[in-house]
Amino acid sequence: MLTRSDLIAKPVILNQGEIESKRAEIKAYFNLTYDSYETLFETLTSDEAYYLRPCDLRHPLIFYFGHTATFFTNKLVLAKLLPKRINPKIESMCAIGVDEMSWDDLNDEHYDWPSVDAVRQYRNQVRDAVNALIDEVDFSLPIDWQSPMWPIMMGIEHERIHLETSSVLIRQLPLGSVQPHALFPVCPNSASAPLNGLLEVPAGEVNINHHDPAEAYGWDNEYGEHHAQVASFKASTFLVSNQEFLEFVEAGGYDNPEYWDEEGNRWRQFTPDKHPTFWVKKADGWWLRCMTDEIPMPWNWPVEVNYLETQAFCNWKGHQTNRPIRLPSEDEYLRLLEFSQAQKLQSQANLNLQQYASSTPVDQFESNGFYDVIGNVWQWTQTPIYPYDGFKVHPLYDDFTTPTFDNQHNLFKGGSWISTGNEINGHSRYAFRRHFFQHAGFRYIESEQSVQTHFSTYETDNSVSQYCEFHYGDEYFGVPNFARAYARLAKKAVEQDRDFEGRDDLKVLEVGCSVGRASFELAKHFAQVTGLDFSARFIQVANQLKESGNVLYTIPREGEIMEFKESTLADLGLADHAHKCEFLQQDATNLKPIFSGYDMIVAVNLIDRLYEPKKFLETIHQRLNDGGLLLLASPYTWLEEYTAKEHWLGGYKDVHSGENVTTLEGLHAILDMEFDLVKAPFDLPFVIRETQRKFQHTMSEVTLWKKKG
Repeated sequence: MLTRSDLIAKPVILNQGEIESKRAEIKAYFNLTYDSYETLFETLTSDEAYYLRPCDLRHPLIFYFGHTATFFTNKLVLAKLLPKRINPKIESMCAIGVDEMSWDDLNDEHYDWPSVDAVRQYRNQVRDAVNALIDEVDFSLPIDWQSPMWPIMMGIEHERIHLETSSVLIRQLPLGSVQPHALFPVCPNSASAPLNGLLEVPAGEVNINHHDPAEAYGWDNEYGEHHAQVASFKASTFLVSNQEFLEFVEAGGYDNPEYWDEEGNRWRQFTPDKHPTFWVKKADGWWLRCMTDEIPMPWNWPVEVNYLETQAFCNWKGHQTNRPIRLPSEDEYLRLLEFSQAQKLQSQANLNLQQYASSTPVDQFESNGFYDVIGNVWQWTQTPIYPYDGFKVHPLYDDFTTPTFDNQHNLFKGGSWISTGNEINGHSRYAFRRHFFQHAGFRYIESEQSVQTHFSTYETDNSVSQYCEFHYGDEYFGVPNFARAYARLAKKAVEQDRDFEGRDDLKVLEVGCSVGRASFELAKHFAQVTGLDFSARFIQVANQLKESGNVLYTIPREGEIMEFKESTLADLGLADHAHKCEFLQQDATNLKPIFSGYDMIVAVNLIDRLYEPKKFLETIHQRLNDGGLLLLASPYTWLEEYTAKEHWLGGYKDVHSGENVTTLEGLHAILDMEFDLVKAPFDLPFVIRETQRKFQHTMSEVTLWKKKG
């Protein structure tokens, strides 16, 4: 049974200690995290509450209850630390869809959600598997990105993020669906708010030089180098309180478009509320919705609003005072953090669940004249998240940050009352869409300095840029564009098949669509095209092209010299049909049931990069209509880096007969029961540019199959 003191997490130091004591420490941290997360869901009054959607932009809570355990399974299978999945059905439903990305599928009609008991049982199975793995895994210190213990820490810190985000979703459920909990008490202290003022923060430097291995676990966006000179500014002594924000509400701030930018006005017209979302207007005045209670308005607590509301307030405040009032930039926040020395007094702040399960008065935690520089609520900044110099993605979690490098996700800093683990280690960088709600508020500053609010969206990651060039760039050595070539093969196959004669409603699924060129090409000939890929970075590029029509990327010329390129759908003659495409992130070996009813499936250069290609191929017929076509192509470059040898379809000697087994033979062994091979296999060449003078020239063998009907 957890106690209040158990909820206060102690950080795991990853670069010092003894192996066995560190193993025990990580195991305790894992189980405490797991217990804390499950305890949070005890605030729901019934199983029915798990299936309510807190808002239109989120799944019901049953998804999040299963999601964190699914994350452990997915990452540990990917890291080859778990031999197989634990519950493929739950894992297919609870893997993707936690942010409002264009590839998130939030349509409840697509989900047959499991029972709460089934998810509890699944979570127990995952707990047992992770505990066994922690007991057995061979590792050394320091624990760095390459350590087998890193994906375990990744899963733990991921669940700690969802401890916080799920508390926000619970806060958005109907009050009758939640109940108070002894481990999550609300602060009883409230009064009138203190008068806010502005204090000087002297000029100084911000120097980030954070690299792996580090003392504590970090997400990819925290690593790298960043240096800035910050001019002096004045910052508000306190976070903006409910009482201070009330002045804006009563002045008609929500009804005056002059205080809101274009995005803010769109949101303002969309939302019915003319006040912060957690405020509740009753006959006897204002009340505040906490996680599980409504209480009379604590006017001296920090107001909780989204970024758009903070901007409107600052514009109003500036108009009222005739001063340059705005949100701080990330650099200005970091300068304030250093000047106040608040991080050194972390044990006194309202974070890490060490005070209450709610905000507290804004004048309780002081550091060098400022209050709540860390803790209480997150503090929005004016800075969209961007990569530090030297940014790299971790191969096990390539979609943690990169989808947010879109100038649409703003950083907030400092943590809230329920922020724990990585969130409060001083290096964290979290960003949310500007209309999202978290336990987040703000402090304002006075400064004439401008703030960079738009960062270059050139794709600089080498592998993604390479595929952008492969799909949308130049042709080399006279070899036609590969994606366009196999899309034309698909078109020709359909035209030559009498079953499809006269049809103009054909649906095609491309599995392993990468950055999307072939899907756009297919859209010229098919009524509906769905492109799937495991990599969120690839899907992000495809969706960007669909939405904006262009992509910017860099490719290496030689050494550090880069070439900047832009490709557009219009130039390639693809813009008019892009609306027929949708792009979603999916694991090809564990596709959701909704991906079915297709007339054609295309999977090119995919099977030799799957961890279990047989699983993909054994069920692919279920996703095709009778008489549907399956176009496969692969160079058959089997590598244990991607596929354990026991899962290779070919390219090995049979242990019993000693005979060579080719991949084509392996394909026949799997597909012949449900498919007929339409024509003899043939080769299709492709060229991938690495640098100005280095290229890969490869042949992919194409096979075309027709489902028996």
